Amino acid sequence: MNVSFTAHIKCSECPIRHRAVCARCDDDELQTLEAIKIYRSFEAGSPILWRGDELKYVASVVNGVATLGKTMEDGRTQMVGLLLPSDFIGRPGRNEIEFDVVAATDVTLCCFERRPFERLIETTPHIAQRLMEIALDELDAARDWMLLLGRKTAREKIATFIEMLVRRQNIQGLDGASPDLALPLTREEVANYLGLTLETVSRQLTSLKNDGVLTFTDRRHFEVKDIAALQEATGDDADGGVIF
Repeated sequence: MNVSFTAHIKCSECPIRHRAVCARCDDDELQTLEAIKIYRSFEAGSPILWRGDELKYVASVVNGVATLGKTMEDGRTQMVGLLLPSDFIGRPGRNEIEFDVVAATDVTLCCFERRPFERLIETTPHIAQRLMEIALDELDAARDWMLLLGRKTAREKIATFIEMLVRRQNIQGLDGASPDLALPLTREEVANYLGLTLETVSRQLTSLKNDGVLTFTDRRHFEVKDIAALQEATGDDADGGVIF
C-alpha cells in the first residue's frame, strides 16, 4: 500500500469545507475535529481499504477519485460506485468496511479516528445532521444508478457518467464550455462501472466527439464543448426525470 501522511490542513482552509461532513460545524466543533483528524495520501492504483478490513477510521475524500467495488467468491469483481471530493468513507457504528476502496487517481483523505468520531456524533448535532444528509444523498444516487443500469441506453449511460463528473467536480462552464478534464477511470473501468463492453464505451465516446459534444486531447483528457447537448444526451428532462 502506497500511503503517505500529508501536511496538516486547517478545517477552515479545507477545499471541501462547504460540503463535507463538517460543513455545518461552528468554530468550536471544528477545533474538536482538528484533534482527531489526520491527512493521508494514496497513489493511484493503491488499495485504501479491502472489504472486511477493520474500520479504524472514517474519512472524507479531499482530492482525487476512489472506486468502491466487491469481489465475488469466483473472483469476479464489480465496481459499484465512485468516491469524489467530499464523499464519505465508512459507517459509524460498523467495525468493518463493506467494500473494496481503491484509489483510481492520487487520493488525499481527511481521516478521523472512528471511535472518537462516533462519540462526537452523539454530542454534535451538526455532524449527525450532515451525516444523515450524506446518507440520503447516497440513497438518491443509488436509485438514479438503478435507473441508469436498468433503463438507459449506452449513449445515455456514457453521457450521464460524463455529466456527473462535470457536476460533482464543480467544473466551471455548466452553462457553456468546460476546461480540460480527465477521466478518472480507464475505458475498461468505465465499461465495468456502467455495465457496458469496452467497444461500446469507445464507440459512444467517439459518437459524442463526432457530434461536437466532447473533444479529446488523448484517451483520458477531454473537454465538454456543448453542455446543453451533453445534458440532453443523458435522457433526463429539465425536472430531473427521464424522457420517455
